[in-house]
Amino acid sequence: MTLVVHRTFHSRIALAAAMSLACASCTLLQPVRTESPSLFALEATFDSASGRDTAAQPLSIAVPRARPAFDSARIVYVSRTYEIRFFSKSQWVDTPARMLAPLLIEAIGASRRFQPVRSGAGVDAAFRLETEITALQQEFTVRPSQVRFGLRAQIVDVAEHRIVATRDFETVEEAPSDDPYGGVVAANRAVGRLLRDLTAWCEESAEASGSPSSARVPQKRD
Repeated sequence: MTLVVHRTFHSRIALAAAMSLACASCTLLQPVRTESPSLFALEATFDSASGRDTAAQPLSIAVPRARPAFDSARIVYVSRTYEIRFFSKSQWVDTPARMLAPLLIEAIGASRRFQPVRSGAGVDAAFRLETEITALQQEFTVRPSQVRFGLRAQIVDVAEHRIVATRDFETVEEAPSDDPYGGVVAANRAVGRLLRDLTAWCEESAEASGSPSSARVPQKRD
C-alpha cells in the first residue's frame, strides 16, 4: 500500500511539473503585447489676408530643418535645466520639421505679398525662405507647464546665393494641462502664432525696399 501511495504522489508531481513546463513554453511562444503610443500632429489654420496683391511674387519655401534634439517623432519635455527627455507613451505622427512644411506653405499662402512655391518645384523665385526648428519642448520647470517653440528663419537671394535677412523667432504658450496632450494643444497654438509672425516679417521685409530687407531684424522675445 505504501509503495502505491508513493508512486501516486510522484506521478502527481511529475504531471504538475510537465503542465508547468508546457504553460511556460506557451507563454514564451506568445508575442509580447506592447501598448501603442498615442500619436499627435501639429496643426494650424490661417486666414487669407484681405486685399491680396495681384502681383504677388513667388517665394520658394525650403524644406524645414531641426536641431538634433527635435529631429525625431519623439515629443520632448524638460523637467530640469539642460536635460532633454522624451515621453514614452506619446509621440508625433512625424518629425516636427516634416509636419511644419505644409503649415509654412499655408501660412505664407495666406499673405498678400507672396505666392509660396516648394523649393525645387521648377518655379523661378528670386528669394527662398529657409527655416530651422530650434526648440519644441514642454517645460515642467514652471507650473502650469508651458511649451516653447523656436524657429530660425532666413531669406536667401537665390541668384546671388546670399542671406539678405535673418530672424530668430520664439514663442511660449501655457499648457492647459500638465500632460502630453496639454503640451500638444499648447504646441499647436505656439506654431500658429509664430508662423503668423513669420509671415508678417516676410511681408515687412518685402515692403521695406520692394524686396526682402538686407538688414538684420532685431530678435523678438515673448
